Amino acid sequence: MRVVSLVPSLTEAVARTVPGALVGATDWCTHPAGLDVVRVGGTKNPETGRVLSLAPDLVVANEEENRAPDLDALRAAGVEVLVTEVRTVPQAISELDRVLTACGAPSRPRWLDEAQAAWTAQPVPERRATAVVPVWRRPWMVLGRDTFAGDVLARLGVDHLYAAHAERYPKIPVDELRAARPDVVVLPDEPYRFTADDGPEAFPGLPCALVDGRHLTWYGPSLAEAPRTLAAALRAVRR
Repeated sequence: MRVVSLVPSLTEAVARTVPGALVGATDWCTHPAGLDVVRVGGTKNPETGRVLSLAPDLVVANEEENRAPDLDALRAAGVEVLVTEVRTVPQAISELDRVLTACGAPSRPRWLDEAQAAWTAQPVPERRATAVVPVWRRPWMVLGRDTFAGDVLARLGVDHLYAAHAERYPKIPVDELRAARPDVVVLPDEPYRFTADDGPEAFPGLPCALVDGRHLTWYGPSLAEAPRTLAAALRAVRR
């Protein structure tokens, strides 16, 4: 198989499970470290000509990460495109299984079993907290309805306040976010790179949890360690 991945999560999953299958990936595919494949541009603006020049047997994509016109152009050129939909943790597990099988994995990888076991063993939280979860600033955008990251947090006892919003990533003025008085503000380091010096200062008086965006938003090998790592970061600010 010759595979091009247009999704960082899937890039890591395929590279770890089917060594040698990947021939191309996006500029944002940072894991595994040292991945030596042709880079084909961004997730939102892949260079379709470069993808085609790699003669892939399969392109793996995601309905949220990638744009339909780019995927349609690849299909029109005769390339098979597998598009995933991931809105929940169980859906992530099943979609990863589907992708890896399509990429030629001889069996289900151990890391995927470990990820499923880690989330299955996650206890029902004794108490719940409310949160706002910015994913961008200038303008401020937060998690809204029906997101994978929202499901991850809900399974850890954190209910984000815009889960019922009509949009999946609504733009909300920061004054409104502060006025909502969440129990915690969750600040991931991607897609916007929130840091101790960039983000918490906008929410004076509110606990802010800086978390690894890969654990919050990626569905791949990091799923196995995500519940433990995220829970620890949230506990640290909720005491």
